[in-house]
Amino acid sequence: MFAFSRRTLFRGGYNRFINTMAEQQQQQQRRADIVDNLKNVRTAMENAGTPQKTRLVAVSKYKPAQDLLYAYEDGQRHFGENYVQELVEKSAELPKDIQWHFIGHLQSNKAKAVIGIPNLYVVETVDSIKKANTINKACDGLRSDPLRVYVQVNTSDEEVKSGVAPADVVSVCKHIIESCPRLNLSGLMTIGMFGRDPNEENPDFKCLAACKKQVEEALPGREELELSMGMSEDYVNAMRAGSTNVRVGRTIFGERPKKPTKD
Repeated sequence: MFAFSRRTLFRGGYNRFINTMAEQQQQQQRRADIVDNLKNVRTAMENAGTPQKTRLVAVSKYKPAQDLLYAYEDGQRHFGENYVQELVEKSAELPKDIQWHFIGHLQSNKAKAVIGIPNLYVVETVDSIKKANTINKACDGLRSDPLRVYVQVNTSDEEVKSGVAPADVVSVCKHIIESCPRLNLSGLMTIGMFGRDPNEENPDFKCLAACKKQVEEALPGREELELSMGMSEDYVNAMRAGSTNVRVGRTIFGERPKKPTKD
């Protein structure tokens, strides 16, 4: 019995060792894949031939914090999250010099949870005057400096997409500047329609650039507004259309798992 127990213990320890080695190899391969993907994206951005400087935001929804850490260790600092709970959890776990972009729909009752993250860089999804007022109010007592915000524009006129109508962009921007002292209007953002022909001029990018021009003409002093447009499928084309902020997820981290279901 004693000899059998020793063999069992040995086999158990050996199996754990093998499993540990396999996990380490998987982690090393995962790190290598993310680093290689980042290199490819950065190279593509460098070769885009655009005059403006464009920021890369690594979109990491549904991905484990370890994946983000691999990208962080390779120099990536700007990360985007779509969901409040993910952003809250990852921002608490990961390095504090990460610059977080909230790029999802922000419910009013969750605004303070997002605004209270010290290293929140920007909320990219202000889609109404009401939302601007909510975020401005949430900043009271939580932030010493004005919070950067982008106005989200529904450039494709899709009912399933959030965003201000292009015709209303100037009025929303004007409201933020004049009535939301805790906010810093920093740019415009669009998601755009999926499946656009990459070989043709993207009407969503063209529309957002036109909105920027309208804001600049109507509200002097806003010539430095950023354009947040372009994702994995079209970030290079977006840069060539004037984007200063591209949001790339799948091309860096791979396909996303399905959204977790609640029990």
